[in-house]
Amino acid sequence: MITVPPTTLAVTGSDVRFPVRRVYCVGRNYADHAREMGSDPDREPPFYFTKPADAVFTAAEGYRGGPPGVVPYPPLTHNLHHEIELVVAIGTPVTDGSAATALQHVWGYAVGVDLTRRDLQDQAKATRRPWDLAKGFDASGPLSALVAAENANPHEGRIWLTVDGQVRQQSDLADQIWSVADVIAHLSASVALQPGDLIMTGTPAGVGPVDAGQTVDGGIDGIGEVTFVVK
Repeated sequence: MITVPPTTLAVTGSDVRFPVRRVYCVGRNYADHAREMGSDPDREPPFYFTKPADAVFTAAEGYRGGPPGVVPYPPLTHNLHHEIELVVAIGTPVTDGSAATALQHVWGYAVGVDLTRRDLQDQAKATRRPWDLAKGFDASGPLSALVAAENANPHEGRIWLTVDGQVRQQSDLADQIWSVADVIAHLSASVALQPGDLIMTGTPAGVGPVDAGQTVDGGIDGIGEVTFVVK
């Protein structure tokens, strides 16, 4: 019988591991990013895509036994893009679908980078085909260690990303079109959110390419930082 080890994430200040069940990602949740991608930033309903559970990993530990702090440059692309995001980890089943109680189901938060094969995504969009492989490839979700929900503020805080020390993305969580609570309530109307689910809540403007050999640093004030080299 084949056994596949579950994907688990590190937790700040603890030996406990967080097991990953599913990974949902919110598209265009910052008005400035919606504009740079050619969309209307008005508060239309959010949309979602997914990543495989084993595409996310704690960057400081390395991917699938690889060297710590290293992300392999993916195949089939010449235009790998960075997208810094707040990541929400669900700890209890979301059953009521209410924004008023949504944050009670959050186990913790992390900083994540939604790596995107932009050329593959653009090709898929042009032909009106799914762009799963542009988002869900191996090691496409390097994350910081999780921090417990009671120690973090998902409502506001600087979110930023640099490449080789140069600022590429910088905004504030308060600028999200849909708050964390709103996203949980809206998404739970479509799927049964369960313990182990992650939600990557969207990226601000400034997404752009990262090449092999470059170092990516990103963070959210009060939550954590993620650092890796692309090789």
